[in-house]
Amino acid sequence: MESETRTVRYGVIGAGMMGREHLLNLFHLRSHGVSVVCIADPYLPSQHHALQLAQSFHCSLKVFLRHQELLDSGLCDVVVVSTPNMTHYEILMDIINHPKPHHILVEKPLCTTIADCKKVVEAARRRSEIFVQVGLEYRYMPPIAKLIEIVKAGKVGQVKMVAIREHRFPFLVKVNNWNRFNVNSGGTLVEKCCHFFDLMRLFTSANPFRVMASGAMNVNHKDEIYDGMVPDIIDNSFVIVEFDNGSRGMLDLCMFAEGSKNEQEISVVGDMGKGEVFIPENVVRLGARVDGRDGVQTLKAEDKRIEYEGLHHGSSYLEHIHFLSAIRDQVSRGLVVSLKDGLLAVAVGVAAQLSIEKGRFVTIQEVMDEL
Repeated sequence: MESETRTVRYGVIGAGMMGREHLLNLFHLRSHGVSVVCIADPYLPSQHHALQLAQSFHCSLKVFLRHQELLDSGLCDVVVVSTPNMTHYEILMDIINHPKPHHILVEKPLCTTIADCKKVVEAARRRSEIFVQVGLEYRYMPPIAKLIEIVKAGKVGQVKMVAIREHRFPFLVKVNNWNRFNVNSGGTLVEKCCHFFDLMRLFTSANPFRVMASGAMNVNHKDEIYDGMVPDIIDNSFVIVEFDNGSRGMLDLCMFAEGSKNEQEISVVGDMGKGEVFIPENVVRLGARVDGRDGVQTLKAEDKRIEYEGLHHGSSYLEHIHFLSAIRDQVSRGLVVSLKDGLLAVAVGVAAQLSIEKGRFVTIQEVMDEL
């Protein structure tokens, strides 16, 4: 076991919006023995913003243009990969195959294709001394964590249905507009919704079996043109996921719904009761069938460990706390979000995108078999 007082040195590859969000969380973890020592990003404005951020915390950062230079420097023990989705595969393989072992926290999605995810999983299997966690941090949001706790305690009985609604604003502008095209992002249902497919697996305690989806680009980005190309990312969808234990999940996604009180609403219904969550109201409700409507309880959901809420209601902070603990204890089973979790979340998204294209159910086996 590593000493609790040993400083763990972090490098961040990709200093865009999410990279800087990770920097902020890590700066707030300095009292936990965390030191951010370097970043790598070829985009000069992102470098500049990251350095300004570091200066505001009285920290200095070594800056590299390329991730390989960061790895070769030997400066860090852990790397956070927060680059555009289509770059994840190459960067992950370079980190895993590097002579010096680096633990890895990679932003979702793991990769944009199932084939690339599988190659990463296989490469990581050969480097057991490296811990790799996938950034599916919605699990850590206090209201969602509370609902997971309720479900795992059996308070709703055997889960039969999971319904997740995300009604939100359109995709934000990213460097070189990479997130406007499926080829770069993996598609909206991979890029954005892998979070929700991961939660469905958690709530149902089962693996996805087949997927049916309907979706389109109906409102957003239709008047945008980049290098002569119009974006092709969908902005709304309904997705039904069937699981191997007979339970079902449904995603209702709308990305032109800024006029919503809550961005996420999650309902988990079992044969004994129902639990639900509303975010950002951070309301958790639990009701039993035998008690009816009058017996529904409203519960408090908070995590006093959170010192910085950031963009995701403290979930990124807790994600780092858990990953740091696994690294210090040198116990890989302490990883809350595994490579298998990342792979299956991508697989459901890929199956949903294909279902929209083909107009039919798509089995997970079908997409897992494609290389």
